[in-house]
Amino acid sequence: MTLYVQKDSVIHDVDPLSKLLFVFISIALTYIVPNHLFVIGVLTFTLLLLLTGKVFKYILPVIALSMLLIVSIVIVQGFFHPDRTTVLFEIGPLPIYKEGFAFALLLILRILNMVCAFGVLILTTKPDSLVESLIHKGMSPKIGYVFLSVLQIIPQMMAVTGKITDAQRARGMETEGKLLIRIKSFIPLLGPVVLNSLNDTRERSIALEIRGFNAKGKKTFLNETSYYKYGVTLKILLVCILLSTIVWRITQ
Repeated sequence: MTLYVQKDSVIHDVDPLSKLLFVFISIALTYIVPNHLFVIGVLTFTLLLLLTGKVFKYILPVIALSMLLIVSIVIVQGFFHPDRTTVLFEIGPLPIYKEGFAFALLLILRILNMVCAFGVLILTTKPDSLVESLIHKGMSPKIGYVFLSVLQIIPQMMAVTGKITDAQRARGMETEGKLLIRIKSFIPLLGPVVLNSLNDTRERSIALEIRGFNAKGKKTFLNETSYYKYGVTLKILLVCILLSTIVWRITQ
């Protein structure tokens, strides 16, 4: 129960740790160089990776969910930026200032790049493969379990909500139609969803205890680790890009 999309692509073949490193470096670059054209370049490269991995359409719903945040950023920064002096355009009696709009645009580009970068990781990487790779590198299995649970919580909640919605609809509850009807049907769904999630968490903890999760001693792995032959080269390249950008930024 994950957001992973099974495809045959070059991006899917890349090892999880290289993709995780790319996420952090791509996000860091957009803050190291606060330039619109540079951030657009990083975002464009990230989008190309999504297209190469054949998962671009799966990131669109996530971007759509981010639109509320994007609109709020434009409104807040456009109206209330502290350095506002030049009016760019007006919405009725309210002016949007050029300085605030430029800063809001930079924030939006960073957010889009962040969402797309994590999309490259999550949509093209099996969560268990990512966690196993981190544990192989010395991460605590307990932290790995927490990390895996975070990756699975969204699809798990979506699946549970779908089942409960179908059950309530079978009992005669109206869940479709006007916005007011949907709001009324959403409130009764919250209780069962939360209780089901708590019960599922309890069942998981019992299952982990039965399987010896807290047992002392050296742990073994069920799956053999497959190493990506260009993994080291890719990691070195990403680190070099980060260091080069930092040096360039300092010297400017």
